[in-house]
Amino acid sequence: MMARGALLDVHAIETAYGLSRVLFGVSIEVHPGECVCLLGRNGVGKTTTMRSIMGLTPPHAGRVLWRGRDITGWPAYRVARAGLGFVPEDRRIFADLTVWENLDVASRAARGGGSKQFSIERVFDLFPKLRELTGRNGGFLSGGEQQMLTIARTLMGNPELLLLDEPSEGLAPIVVDHLGEQIARLKRDGLTILLAEQNVEFSLALADRVYVLEKGALRFSGPASALRDNEALRHELLAL
Repeated sequence: MMARGALLDVHAIETAYGLSRVLFGVSIEVHPGECVCLLGRNGVGKTTTMRSIMGLTPPHAGRVLWRGRDITGWPAYRVARAGLGFVPEDRRIFADLTVWENLDVASRAARGGGSKQFSIERVFDLFPKLRELTGRNGGFLSGGEQQMLTIARTLMGNPELLLLDEPSEGLAPIVVDHLGEQIARLKRDGLTILLAEQNVEFSLALADRVYVLEKGALRFSGPASALRDNEALRHELLAL
């Protein structure tokens, strides 16, 4: 049963790739306006959790509830239309389309409309660098520019929940800092965020609550402050 007030309730999901089982009874909740982070070392199941939620790798057990509705196993396009926007680890921009075209092709009005809708102008305000690159093809952008574009493209679909999979990976520290500022801005504007990350400092600066995965199972869940304020616990759970 979904916890009261939760937008997303992932309940005891188990997911496998063929015969290789990856997730073992993972349960998480995301409430409106929160930034919730999935933390853990590389290969512990963070990306699989995100893919399970989005219907890209459906769980074979457990349930994914969105606003109380069971969306387990829905195809990804239906999940996206329901209000979940996914920024994948590998970005998947359209290399042969310009920045403008990448954004325009993803445009979708918010459910219920309203002044808080994301438009091209609004995402350019969030990522001013993209405005300068409007006519450049996606394949000619730097890694940081591509990450900005893939987040901006997802926002053009006006999701109620933004899922970010390893957004800081492979980026220069100055770009990571800028990206963190923009995600914090989205949070201040009221967007609900589920973030999967290996970068602990980046994540804890943004998170309200944290789940730590180890070998496909939850090892810790609680307020982000519990890890921020306890170096020994942070080292125990997350040190390489």
